[in-house]
Amino acid sequence: MRHCPLHEHDFLHGQEHGERRVYMVLFLTIVTMAVEIVAGFVFNSMALTADGWHMGTHAAAFGITIFAYRYARRHAKNPRFSFGTGKVGVLGGFASAVALGVVALLMAVESIHRMIEPREIRFTEAIWVAVIGLVVNLVSAFLLKGEHHHHHGHDHEHHHHREDHNLKAAYFHVLADAMTSVAAIIALVFGRMFGWTILDPVMGVVGSLVIARWAFGLLGQTSGILLDGSIGPEIREAIRAAVEADPELHVTDLHVWAIAPGHLAVILAVGSARPRTPAEVKALLRDIPHLVHINAEVHAG
Repeated sequence: MRHCPLHEHDFLHGQEHGERRVYMVLFLTIVTMAVEIVAGFVFNSMALTADGWHMGTHAAAFGITIFAYRYARRHAKNPRFSFGTGKVGVLGGFASAVALGVVALLMAVESIHRMIEPREIRFTEAIWVAVIGLVVNLVSAFLLKGEHHHHHGHDHEHHHHREDHNLKAAYFHVLADAMTSVAAIIALVFGRMFGWTILDPVMGVVGSLVIARWAFGLLGQTSGILLDGSIGPEIREAIRAAVEADPELHVTDLHVWAIAPGHLAVILAVGSARPRTPAEVKALLRDIPHLVHINAEVHAG
């Protein structure tokens, strides 16, 4: 008996270099996060504490990214995962987003409490720590940007749909963190120069809003993929149009969903005026990007 090769669903091609860069950035982020949170507590700076917790949100995101790399690679050929392990990082991102929303709420409550009952801030020390945090963010962005562009440039021509979305997200998270560091520095500098101590907890609230916005955005992105509802109508219409460009064919049933970020699966039923094979239908979809798994059924009528 002849055995047909199994259709593999491995969505982590060429991401080992990105994983190593994320490890480096994770280490820098955790160290700086701990220093800023402790310094914010010691120097009574809510803006500095907010920036430290903001870095903590990205440390959690980096941890999820690394877990997704390792788990997906370990179980890439495990038959228990019918469509591969592409949603591992998505599930972790959803859980992380819930936790980040809680962190944002706690930060906002503490910042408002500091507005009502202000405390003395040791501005000079807090400014130095915030500047160090900004430098770490810029170094991390440089590391992630270089690796992201390396993969993008190498794969652009033939495998653009295999872009490392985890690494790209990590890069933008670091940029957002750098902007929060700038806000903390501005609050501390103006507080030191003009005595505007209220600006420090105000920036703490701003930092909590930034984290909340990122958390809700991540919830929206991940929940759509997890519930198989993230595919826009333009993809379905493109598939339908490609099949029905053949006047003898018409689509009677169509399902499209993401099995990993940037990777789509399709199940469709097609009516045909004369006998046609599923392979012929699949060939009509070869120019539609991101389709990595196609199951076609052809029936007369």
